Amino acid sequence: MNTFNLPVASDSFDHYMAQVNRFALLTREEEQELALRYRRDGDLQDAHRLICANLRFVVKVAYEYRAYGMKMLDLIQEGNIGLMMAVKKYDPDRGIRLISYAVWWIRAYIHNYIIRTWSLVKVGTTQAQKKLFFKLKQTQAALKRVTGREDSEEIARELDVRNAEVEEMALRLAGRDSSLHIELSEGEHATLIDTLPDERENQECLLLQHEEEHLLSAKVRTALGVLNDREKKIIEERILCETPKTLQDLADDFKISRERVRQLEKNALQKIRNALPEGSG
Repeated sequence: MNTFNLPVASDSFDHYMAQVNRFALLTREEEQELALRYRRDGDLQDAHRLICANLRFVVKVAYEYRAYGMKMLDLIQEGNIGLMMAVKKYDPDRGIRLISYAVWWIRAYIHNYIIRTWSLVKVGTTQAQKKLFFKLKQTQAALKRVTGREDSEEIARELDVRNAEVEEMALRLAGRDSSLHIELSEGEHATLIDTLPDERENQECLLLQHEEEHLLSAKVRTALGVLNDREKKIIEERILCETPKTLQDLADDFKISRERVRQLEKNALQKIRNALPEGSG
């Protein structure tokens, strides 16, 4: 939802820029007054003026990421969300301009968008992987200019990561997913997706599968009810969570040994198996 009635990104980048350039820049004094009033009164009109005056800076930041092959307007929209978050959290009493603070938020939202959409296979979200994703090409180019070659070990030392991580990320960046909607030949309407066989299940099979999954989910929720709070937390954090915790993480949380956590996990899984009706697994 376009909460602040900002210019809506269309298919025309030029049209969007024409809208953005209509908004006047703010002086330091005007920005300070609006930010103080917004923080004090929460008037969305003040926030709207702060955001609109800085939209062109979002475009400038988004341009830095155009080499990733994504639509510029998509990058700009993500950057605009980061700008809105920055305005919400900005403290004018710190004595810095809004855009100096907001650029961190703008980059963060653009980074997260690129990583989310780069590949069907998750690129990775650790700090080392993020650093590699956004710094690898830049570092390769810099080393090639200086030494005439791209040595993965030198890149690893430069970015303070392991050599294996550099090689893995280089392969991922080189093998980005191809769009199934790209035309096979220029000017023709046939695309790669047209060449793929339709192996989808019929609607009856899909409905049956959905009902079975729903029943199994209900059985699992019932089975979790036999666990105490500590056992339930261990199962949720170790098995049901998208990024599972280690035994040591949970040992630190509960202030017990890793072996004790392992025993509790084993006992909890046995309770769940006993609680599930036969044939549910």
